[in-house]
Amino acid sequence: MSTATFDAVIIGAGAAGLFCAAQAAQRGVKVLLLDHAAKLAEKIRISGGGRCNFTNVNAGPANYLSQNPHFCRSALSRYTAQDFMELVQRHGITFHEKHKGQLFCDRSAGDIIDMLLRECEAAGVTRWQPCGVQSLAHDAAQGHYVLQTARGEVHASSVVLACGGLSIPKIGATDLAWRLAEQFGLRTVPPRPGLVPLTFDATAWQPFAALAGVSLPVEISVEVQQGKRKQRVRFNEDLLFTHRGLSGPAILQISNYWLEGQPLQINLIPDADSALPDAPQREPLLDLLMAAKARGSRKLVANEIGHYLPSRLLEHWMSSHPGCQRPLAETADRALQQLCQSLQQWHITPNGSEGYAKAEVTLGGIDTRDVSSQTMETRQPGLYVIGEAVDVTGWLGGYNFQWAWASAHACAEALAG
Repeated sequence: MSTATFDAVIIGAGAAGLFCAAQAAQRGVKVLLLDHAAKLAEKIRISGGGRCNFTNVNAGPANYLSQNPHFCRSALSRYTAQDFMELVQRHGITFHEKHKGQLFCDRSAGDIIDMLLRECEAAGVTRWQPCGVQSLAHDAAQGHYVLQTARGEVHASSVVLACGGLSIPKIGATDLAWRLAEQFGLRTVPPRPGLVPLTFDATAWQPFAALAGVSLPVEISVEVQQGKRKQRVRFNEDLLFTHRGLSGPAILQISNYWLEGQPLQINLIPDADSALPDAPQREPLLDLLMAAKARGSRKLVANEIGHYLPSRLLEHWMSSHPGCQRPLAETADRALQQLCQSLQQWHITPNGSEGYAKAEVTLGGIDTRDVSSQTMETRQPGLYVIGEAVDVTGWLGGYNFQWAWASAHACAEALAG
């Protein structure tokens, strides 16, 4: 079998790999894009409920986690959400903003995949799929890389690791990027599931299991170490009760920051300042209830707070506070204090997560200390890493796709250098 020769081989035909291949080839680089999976870009296809939340108009360094929080700044500033939006518009793909800057395709995630394929085909990208990589070596004497693949030997001046992380193994996720990186002495930050539902001890969760399916907007927070000081990271998103624990956007967001053994603090009534009738601005729930009590309200406590809690959750909460199962005017101040504190400062400690099977991303990855933020080239000359394989993880809401586009674009520019 003859040896194929390319300027660059990109391993992984997901979001970052497809975009990098197209961008590099458009700049005159002879590119081979390969992937071991039979189906193309499945992570794009299933994202955003099949509509692909392909970017976020608010994407910036503050929306990303990394041991070096400044690492993503260069790539994100050089290829922005607006840049990708313009590409989408040039291909006639219609989209809409759904929530907090999140952009979704009007029709289907398949539109983004088709767009990336058209970009690759127009630029002359060679694509082998399915085609696994069996080995990767660097021939220092010849100054190129040698790849043994399922379709034969390939030589290339540069190799790009775009093969993602461990999340959602059923669609082909592997640790190949990190295994290849470690082969060349590159450091890695230990991976863990990110944007993932959290679980609880079965016995401890049993009282809440009947609430499965209940959803409501909350403020959720967890204490994190920022340098020498601690601070709370907070998100205002929807919470979903499940049979095994908690999910929904609020939990997925906070899961990136949560560490084993840490309690979550959840405010089940974040809008207490405006939820009750004639409520004065910015007063906490307890003040509202105490004011109503002072007016001699004969309403049941449950009716006073039932304006903004789902009925099943309200019923569950009131059943565990028997002192509040009476008219407000007859309810002890202490009982009201305990009820309000439990609703607005609910502390609960997960015992784990649903793992990579349900995780949308993988935290950790190839250590940014060994990667150039300008070019995405590692300290191993000619070896690049982009997308989820790097220790850069975005929030829920299109941020991880924007990192894929931005890191791929930076890499493509360097390949064409």
